[in-house]
Amino acid sequence: MEEQSLKSGASKGGHHYREAKKVTLVSVGVNVVLTALQIVVGIIGKSQALVADGLHSLSDLLCDFLVLFANRHGSKDADKDHPYGHARIETATTFVLGVILMGTGAALLWGAAQRLEDPAALQTVHVMTLWIAILTLVGKESLFRYMLHVARKLRSRMLEANAWHARSDAASSVVVVVGIAGNLAGVTSLDLLAAALVAAMIFRMGWKQAYHALMELIDTSLDEKDVAAIRATLLATPGVRDLHELRTRRMGDRALVDAHVLVDPKISVSEGHYVAETARARVVKTHDALDVMIHIDPEDDSAVKRSLHLPPRETLLAHLEQQMGMPLPLSSRITLHYLDGRVEADIFLPGPAPDEAFTRAAVELPGDDTFFGAIRIFYEVAPK
Repeated sequence: MEEQSLKSGASKGGHHYREAKKVTLVSVGVNVVLTALQIVVGIIGKSQALVADGLHSLSDLLCDFLVLFANRHGSKDADKDHPYGHARIETATTFVLGVILMGTGAALLWGAAQRLEDPAALQTVHVMTLWIAILTLVGKESLFRYMLHVARKLRSRMLEANAWHARSDAASSVVVVVGIAGNLAGVTSLDLLAAALVAAMIFRMGWKQAYHALMELIDTSLDEKDVAAIRATLLATPGVRDLHELRTRRMGDRALVDAHVLVDPKISVSEGHYVAETARARVVKTHDALDVMIHIDPEDDSAVKRSLHLPPRETLLAHLEQQMGMPLPLSSRITLHYLDGRVEADIFLPGPAPDEAFTRAAVELPGDDTFFGAIRIFYEVAPK
């Protein structure tokens, strides 16, 4: 069963990589063609806006290669040094993409501002630049829709970031078309103003992507809606009475969840483990979490007196025998409950005849005892 699960995970990771590689190569091909057209025609046709948009497309090419690198390494399975997998490589790459966009936008904005101060830079552009700008707009918008469809199918935040990067190109191309058209209509400064606006859009998109990636890298919690949904799933698990210390963080396109779950303090260790595993499986299945760590609590340890000052079992049993003045029966079975800073003991003795002296001594002990708050005696009847 475990081997099948591993093979399924590896198969899923391989499919993810192949699909992401395909869409990124398509993006590379489109951007190579459009970048060449924009820069060459922009220089010949004297359009600063088209050249700025071309440099934007050039930055896309670098981003595409970064995506290919991150996707290849980010889809690797977990190993000894990376027990949670390599998904954070995608996050780091998204951050780098954002920084590149911010740098590109700032450089283009500065260049446009410098040219606007120079009257000689205000000149009429060639009509061919308008047709290339329109072609770029159509190509970038089509590329965005294709990439976003694949990103959402693969649930890849990095691919979605790259898709919205393409949409920022399409939006900037609209500005370029308007700027060039205005320039051709006689308002020559519109081409440079369009270049400045494109630069500002590039910078804003880069800031947004870098910020969200940084928030993930510093383990920012999921949004309130997602956390509330996970809380509801845990509380609906049979055996769960309450929960506290629910913590979440993102790992690539999936989530890591930690929670303290409150259960009946008198159930067995194995039943508590069963409740924890059930809760974990429900969150993984319902919320597509990468991993869920469930800590079982017999009481709300954030609100009651902790029991860490109490001694371990061996010391408690020796104390019990000393205070009672008699040894515990060798055939007894004792369950200890560490609750609210005290110990409760359930002592199971073979029956059916009760040991009245032992029972009386045990029941009277908790009155002023240092450790024990309650002792209960049970007599087990052997099957016939």
